[in-house]
Amino acid sequence: MTYATHVLRHSKKIGRSSNLIRHDSAVLVHWFSNGMRSSMEKGDDILRCQSGLASGERHNIPKSFNRCYSGSAVSNNSCRTVSPRMSFGNALRTTIAPCTSTGSVSFIRRSSRSQAPSRRGFSTASDLPPHQAIGMPSLSPTMTEGNIARWLKKEGDKVSPGEVLCEVETDKATVEMECMEEGYLAKILHGDGASSIKVGEVIAVTVEEEDDIAKFKDYQPSTSDATPSPKAPASPPPPKEEVAEKPVTPSQPKVSKPSAVDRIFASPLARKIAEDHNIPLTNIKGTGPEGRIVKADIDDYLASRGKEAPAAAPKADTSLDYMDIPVAQIRKVTASRLLLSKQTIPHYYLTVDTCVDKLIELRSKLNSLQEASGGKKLSVNDLVIKAAALALRKVPQCNSSWTNDYIRQYHNVNINVAVQTDNGLYVPVVRDADKKGLSTISEEVKNLAQKAKENSLKPQDYEGGTFTVSNLGGPFGIKQFCAIINPPQSAILAVGSAEKRVLPGSSEGQYKFASMMSVTLSCDHRVIDGAIGAEWLKAFKGYIESPESMLL
Repeated sequence: MTYATHVLRHSKKIGRSSNLIRHDSAVLVHWFSNGMRSSMEKGDDILRCQSGLASGERHNIPKSFNRCYSGSAVSNNSCRTVSPRMSFGNALRTTIAPCTSTGSVSFIRRSSRSQAPSRRGFSTASDLPPHQAIGMPSLSPTMTEGNIARWLKKEGDKVSPGEVLCEVETDKATVEMECMEEGYLAKILHGDGASSIKVGEVIAVTVEEEDDIAKFKDYQPSTSDATPSPKAPASPPPPKEEVAEKPVTPSQPKVSKPSAVDRIFASPLARKIAEDHNIPLTNIKGTGPEGRIVKADIDDYLASRGKEAPAAAPKADTSLDYMDIPVAQIRKVTASRLLLSKQTIPHYYLTVDTCVDKLIELRSKLNSLQEASGGKKLSVNDLVIKAAALALRKVPQCNSSWTNDYIRQYHNVNINVAVQTDNGLYVPVVRDADKKGLSTISEEVKNLAQKAKENSLKPQDYEGGTFTVSNLGGPFGIKQFCAIINPPQSAILAVGSAEKRVLPGSSEGQYKFASMMSVTLSCDHRVIDGAIGAEWLKAFKGYIESPESMLL
């Protein structure tokens, strides 16, 4: 049985003993600690430390309370003693008095929710009562910092578990952060619009009693929570490094840097041109025999420098009228991830034209049935998503991700759908699209798109995708384009618009009209070879041109 279980059991027992609280405080502490002595000695999260108590105090306060708590739940590995005054409720709450030689200890109430991480702190300063510091939560695997969109509670408001404190703008969406405990919002450290707040940084403080709010008017979070003091013994190594470096410095003059400059070989004409333009020869790489700098090298250097100079010209033009637009958090993350994708993923592109006449005809029939049953109409994109999911099930190599040591192939087919909003580009996910019907896919896509436009997507609405579909054809009439892979996925499908084209008929001299749609598959060549990508496109085209097979 863990330490926390014993605390809960004994606290409930004490809560039922109303007359026990009126007893002498020292006897109460002694009785309670003796009941837990055996379990506390067995606990793996207890660290004994010296308390600095006077000898007279040791008679009244048992050793069981004279300990430190260590591990992730404790912000400072220090010790405090328990004063005789206690109050008991659903959980053990103690009034802490500082030891003569130690700092403070923080108690954390753990919760399964991630919206409002907090820790209970007891300050060593006598004017600060027990309080709870609320940190910036990590609401997505890629989140390192966030913004405060707006506070729904203000300082002095009473808060209860489940109430929304504020809206946090993450790298994916804007998420509501809920309160975890009952109390009062004493201090807001980052107001509306605060940006670039690191995950874990304290953004607010709550207290249990309303009378304690005024004491946090000028509160600032401590910067010494990282407990750098135990690392103090590590300070002697720097002098050792300096001593070790001093013998090395005499050896540095042995490197004949001046002689390297004298040994730069250049033709007389190249030297003269370099002197006329104040160009150091050390900045130029020679292409002549044995690295000799020739006139052509100087000319190339001047030409390259001439190209760089005009780039600064727009900054000097004060006649331009412009406006600086603040970059939202999602725009920053989108920019960094797509830049990383293009820089680290070897893209290649495969394009195919598909005839969508049968697809449009099937869609028309299904929409008639949907209207008769009161359902919503299907879009061409809904059928594209279904066809892409079934093609991934047929060619699972495209439903994979690259890691440095292996290729991870997913058994779930989760399709991200790119949605453009005023706040930026969102990619909500339709999970297990290969197993869902067209009406279900259509309804989910519409709901997710609406939530994206309202900036109310939850992490579960956009995480866990294995493949992405981006459609610029239907909404914007784009004929064909190449999309950037959404890491860590290995492929993305770019869907263009359908247009009427004249195609050769079955016999010579005959022609027919057909609606053709161009789609381009962007592949990660580390995961998907060209033949595999072509095989996937063949399967996708088969479902689009024979849409009845998607209903089997």
